[in-house]
Amino acid sequence: MAGYRSKLIEVALPLAAINAEAAREKSIRHGHPSTLHLWWARRPLAAARAVIWASLVDDPSSDPSLTEEEQEAERERLFGILKRLVKWENSNRAGVLAEARAEIDRCFPEGPPPILDPFAGGGAIPLEAQRLGLSTFAGDLNPVAVLINKAMIEIPPRFAGCPPVHPAVDTSLKAWERAHGLAADVVAYGRWMRDEAERRIGHLYPDATGPNGEKLTPIAWIWARTVESPDPAWSGHVPLVASWTLAKRHGKPSVWVEPIIDPEAQTIRYEIREGGNEKFEKTVERGNATCIATGSAISGDYIKAESRADRMGQQLIAVVAEGDRTREYCAPSEIDELSVFAEQPRWKPEGRNPEKLSGGTVFVYGLDEWQKLFSSRQLVALTEFSDLLGEVRGGVLDDALSAGLTDDGRRLRDGGSGAAAYADAVVTCLAFAIDKCADYWSTICTWHNSRELIRNTFGRQAIPMTWDFAECNPFSSSTGNWMAMVEWVRRALEHVPASVSGEAVQRDARARVRESQSWAISTDPPYYDNISYADLSDFFFVWLRRNLSDVWPDECATLLTPKADELIANRHRAGSKEQAEKHFESGMAEFMAEVARSQPVDVPATIYYAYKATETNEGEIRTTGWDTFLQAVLDAGLQVIRTWPMRTELGNRLLASKSNALASSIVLVCRPRPASATLATRGEFIAALRAELPDAVRVLQSGNIAPVDMAQSTIGPGMKVFSRYAKVVEADGSSMPVSAALAIINDVLGEILDGEEAELDAPTRFALTWFSQHGYSPGPSGDADSLARAKNTSLAGIEEAGVGEARAGEFRLYERSELAEGWSPTDDPRLTVWEATQYLVIALEHSQTEAAALLQRLGGYGDRARQLAYLLFQKASDNGWAAEAGVYNGLISAWPSLRAADAGIEAPQLW
Repeated sequence: MAGYRSKLIEVALPLAAINAEAAREKSIRHGHPSTLHLWWARRPLAAARAVIWASLVDDPSSDPSLTEEEQEAERERLFGILKRLVKWENSNRAGVLAEARAEIDRCFPEGPPPILDPFAGGGAIPLEAQRLGLSTFAGDLNPVAVLINKAMIEIPPRFAGCPPVHPAVDTSLKAWERAHGLAADVVAYGRWMRDEAERRIGHLYPDATGPNGEKLTPIAWIWARTVESPDPAWSGHVPLVASWTLAKRHGKPSVWVEPIIDPEAQTIRYEIREGGNEKFEKTVERGNATCIATGSAISGDYIKAESRADRMGQQLIAVVAEGDRTREYCAPSEIDELSVFAEQPRWKPEGRNPEKLSGGTVFVYGLDEWQKLFSSRQLVALTEFSDLLGEVRGGVLDDALSAGLTDDGRRLRDGGSGAAAYADAVVTCLAFAIDKCADYWSTICTWHNSRELIRNTFGRQAIPMTWDFAECNPFSSSTGNWMAMVEWVRRALEHVPASVSGEAVQRDARARVRESQSWAISTDPPYYDNISYADLSDFFFVWLRRNLSDVWPDECATLLTPKADELIANRHRAGSKEQAEKHFESGMAEFMAEVARSQPVDVPATIYYAYKATETNEGEIRTTGWDTFLQAVLDAGLQVIRTWPMRTELGNRLLASKSNALASSIVLVCRPRPASATLATRGEFIAALRAELPDAVRVLQSGNIAPVDMAQSTIGPGMKVFSRYAKVVEADGSSMPVSAALAIINDVLGEILDGEEAELDAPTRFALTWFSQHGYSPGPSGDADSLARAKNTSLAGIEEAGVGEARAGEFRLYERSELAEGWSPTDDPRLTVWEATQYLVIALEHSQTEAAALLQRLGGYGDRARQLAYLLFQKASDNGWAAEAGVYNGLISAWPSLRAADAGIEAPQLW
């Protein structure tokens, strides 16, 4: 299409390398921006960075002076830059970033457009735009998300390069690059808060008594919720425990709690045991329980009723303490249990927690207010640190003035960059540390007995009931302590780019796009039945509002986060499923229309879609909201140019089920549809697909798109054809819906892949067809003979080629385990692509080195083997043979590494 230069993301991407880094990123914690403050759904930084960069850099096809071979070579050069750019180790490497920014500048001599993410959420997209040196704008309706974005893209650039102001920090020890100075001050003032808090409330955390009577510093107290036994034979409360195990140590005896029941005294005490077998099963499962004293059943309804009546109690069953390079587990004492109730909090968070959450909620147990998710001692600690936060600002302000920062009196919210604003910045970051403490200091937290540490409240997007919970010691030096939370914030601050300035505001996404000035949009909008982040984020907002109302009064002005305008399909809030869907669809349509109106003509918009699938009883895969989402995009006047499946999991386990073969999200690459768009008939649409889709598939295959991603990747080129028309008209005059277009695109893709079969040798074409019908199972020899003739060969020729064997009236293909060892293509008189592919799989199972050596010896057969692997993947997937499909997906995913090993160049390591 004339009028713009195609961008790299509109043609090809090194998708395997991007997805590999996105998956690897999930295991990276230290320094990752996600550890600054919890948010429930963040795009991987690698994916966000790649998508933004590739949407700004021209594809070589936009230069008409280049031949096809020159375009391919230039595309590979750009792929090399992108592969380096997405690596975690290169996130702040000056040379890599300069190389990437230079390409953007080359494509925009007058400067690139600013980037806007109007659904900023956890801030991955704005942060990565800023890392690429771009002016960055973020918006979100949720004030918690806005504050997270401010802490990542507004605050660090404003104080980049500033040394710390705390007098205890030696500023001569290092160069204070990016936000390292701010991070050092967060630790220094955080340490003062810790020491002062211990002075004030340390008596609430008494030492534990070790097995030999020694005094030990507690790490955590393990509590069991209790209810009065409904059995008249037992007069007291009984524990509700999901696990008695405290430690499962590799190569060491396990540690567990033994309840000692005294029927006469009607009491239960708890002892610590090491080794042997646990004497008691868990007493609660799926909300129903068993009385540990009498064995009688305790119904879930009884437990809920007792809890709602405020008759649920808690008993201390163990204390975890710091030992000599190990954990010590101690039996509870009376002082341990009494200390939790020794003081009452001076303040409690207000507000009710969500009544309905798809992942579970404690609301039905009467824990219907945020304050009820914390014990008295936890509330005392959180309140004390919050009070200290108010005190610390004055100290930071005085120290900043003494260190030479300007006394302009302007606060951070007013754009200040002097001492007053710096004090606000430190307080904001320390308020995040308090939020992290709330996440680890609630009665929803549990003890991880394999890793011997605290699980946080939000292990998933829900607030499920927990029966035996773990309470942290803020003043220990182990899991869940205050300084550990401060350290997480420090590492995250040190890693953010802190380059060009950014802006984050609290605004409805539609309004945020409407007020933009030709900013390029890259965003991750909400989805149909997504979790209500407004409901969940109130857990943090009640603390942020208390701690930051003076610093960020506008963002903290409401009692709880806005709910009514949140753009999700929440049936509990809307009143019905139909009303919820109407609210979501109308709001999303308005948003898409604003994008179509405001998106600059020289840059595509990139929109993430969380691809959620369900599998019906018949095994058919249906995607939730996908067709409707695409229809909204097209109805708004946008044209879909490409679709790229983004993953956060890699490997053959993706294919454990059909639904798992779907990517975790799809990136839609969109441009405004020209006003001159014409109508097309169904036949014209299909003809255009058949004319254009083969080249698109060839480009995708040359870019080494994994077979598991091929179908989703070809949606883009297919929808590009469909969406360039004002509408496609069916024979009866009606408009073709997106769902019908998607089915046709899939059919044409099948035609293209089937057409590639004609390029293969006859025994391979026979084997491919037989495999699709029988796999490696035997079938009638008569059918095999007929098929061989149809493929212009004979059954004898198939056997001579070493593909399979006919015996006792049946034919079957050889399994890989039956193929001869020591095979060499140069010694095979009837070499087939089938054999080449199967032996490559075998070699890859041994090592990449062996597979690379075989690929080199195969010569031209290698490329045909890759082509066959695509076809075999499709046949195996269609038949539900997940393991076999995974083999071919793995071979193609490894292809760049195999070629690179032969050429001696770097390639993305996927294994």
